[in-house]
Amino acid sequence: MTRARICVIGAMDEEIAEFLSHAKMLNIVERRSFRFHEASLFGVPVVVVKCGVGKVFAALIAQTLIDTYQPAAVISTGVAGALSKSLRIGDVVVGRDSAHHDMDARALGFMRGHIPYTDFRFFTTDEKFSELALAARLDGGHKIVHGRILSGDQFVSGDREATHGHLTGELSGDAVDMETAAIAQVCAVNETPFVSIRTISDHADGSAHIDFNTFLPVIASNSFHIIRKMLVGISEQ
Repeated sequence: MTRARICVIGAMDEEIAEFLSHAKMLNIVERRSFRFHEASLFGVPVVVVKCGVGKVFAALIAQTLIDTYQPAAVISTGVAGALSKSLRIGDVVVGRDSAHHDMDARALGFMRGHIPYTDFRFFTTDEKFSELALAARLDGGHKIVHGRILSGDQFVSGDREATHGHLTGELSGDAVDMETAAIAQVCAVNETPFVSIRTISDHADGSAHIDFNTFLPVIASNSFHIIRKMLVGISEQ
């Protein structure tokens, strides 16, 4: 496997803090309000960056990383809300694929999630990097599953069955976030390997605001531990 840089994107400080605390920092590049941390992490050259919340920021940073570093892979890391009832807080979803749940052009004859006049609906993640992630193990009885991550510029909460039934019905989602599909789309267009690794921080229901704020600082580290094992595996190849 190539030793080119691995680029890691998180939306919030808490989602990249542990990466930065373990990294051997080489350089920090500042572009407008974004800081690109060029470093070595477990023997692998990486770039770690906080993109900010939402699909536009995520796509902007993903394209900047690809243009600047021509990475071996882009990893989206952080937290997500559970859609599958089998997931509990602290479990991790390694994206099998992803889609925009708020892309809705059904009035034009397209299925929900289908980007009009393209072949894009579900963005498949890279098989090799997904296998590395799925081979990891977590403490505390938390599981790692291969699943579908849905993204939209909404923090999904409240009565999910009444207002967001399409997430688990039509789109068959396992987890929901606000960045993965945007990064996946940019990587697909650029033919860059991509994988998303998301720790469940809430149940995307009426308790989401309580769960999210309570558990974010603790469970964000589960994504880090999986990526650490991925990087160690890469460095040994």
